[in-house]
Amino acid sequence: MTQHSYHLQKYTGIASRYSCPECGRKRCFTLYIDETGTPLHETVGRCDHESSCGYHYTPKEYFHDHPDNLSHTVPMSHARTKLDSGTKPRKPQQQKPICTIPETIVNRSIKPGYHSQFTSFLLTILNPETVRSLILQYRIGVTKSQSVIFFQTDTKGRCRTGKIMKYDPVTGHRIKDQDTKGRITWVHSLMKQSRKLPQDWELTQCLFGEHLLPTATDKTVALVESEKTAIICAGIMPDYIWLATGGKSQLSPDRLAVLKGRKVIAFPDIDGFDTWLQKLSDTGLDITVSPILDQNATAEEREAHIDIADWLIEHRLHPKAETTQPALTPQEARSRRTFLKVAPYFSPEYHNEIKALIEGLDLVAY
Repeated sequence: MTQHSYHLQKYTGIASRYSCPECGRKRCFTLYIDETGTPLHETVGRCDHESSCGYHYTPKEYFHDHPDNLSHTVPMSHARTKLDSGTKPRKPQQQKPICTIPETIVNRSIKPGYHSQFTSFLLTILNPETVRSLILQYRIGVTKSQSVIFFQTDTKGRCRTGKIMKYDPVTGHRIKDQDTKGRITWVHSLMKQSRKLPQDWELTQCLFGEHLLPTATDKTVALVESEKTAIICAGIMPDYIWLATGGKSQLSPDRLAVLKGRKVIAFPDIDGFDTWLQKLSDTGLDITVSPILDQNATAEEREAHIDIADWLIEHRLHPKAETTQPALTPQEARSRRTFLKVAPYFSPEYHNEIKALIEGLDLVAY
């Protein structure tokens, strides 16, 4: 088999740069390619944003994580030479320990009495007791400048890192202004810059909210894209365990493996339904991709790129009045059929609001 060596692709124009699988920004990701120019994998490469993202997944790490792919992509001639000479093959290296953020740092950042811009927004749609519970449950941190910290904690209670983000406390929208200092960054990046973590500290991410899985093994898991969405939905629909991938491109099989044996319903953003349906169909996990947004979102909602949290907030804050007509019109009968299809996705206490939304907008489920 031909020997392959991999190197970072040289810049030959914008076509040679791709979207980062970690931060999602476009034209900033450099792939590792072989001597023929063929990429090893779409996730194997380095993000140009070293301080705010820091994603760097090397071929060595990829083969360590995917040993079954070695026979398809790496040379075997050297190994055969060693075996033919009577030399025993070298044992694989032991897996490196997971690098973590010290628990003291995490605990100091979780302050239910000092609200971030994001949790201030939560108080406009949820009661204070629920917001406090969510802060403690999801281990939501806050910086001195009131940015929110979404800590990633795995099923063993180890904090992998924390994503620091800014939100508008009134609208709940993420602040994406390029001129805003600290628009998005990571706890591990800041700690490495200040030498509070060793420079060889390596990031290994997990699902946001993953630490909740062992606490309720009988609950269905709901999977969404953003941390914000998971938290809002957890406040509205607590019957599910809400987890977040952290972005559209973060459907890594390794990261999703923790969901093995669990019943999962995925709620992709309105513009991610087809992608998630395709990627999740090959995981071998018990995951159902909900079509609720894809089938029911209006043209305006599609233009606004809504997610399931946006949809829930809209119908909770602006419910439509229920009809009082004694006889069902064809439209009302259609709304009732839609309600019966949609209702199983939500807790019973929200059925009246969902019914009002469906009837008010004349939504139809197929």
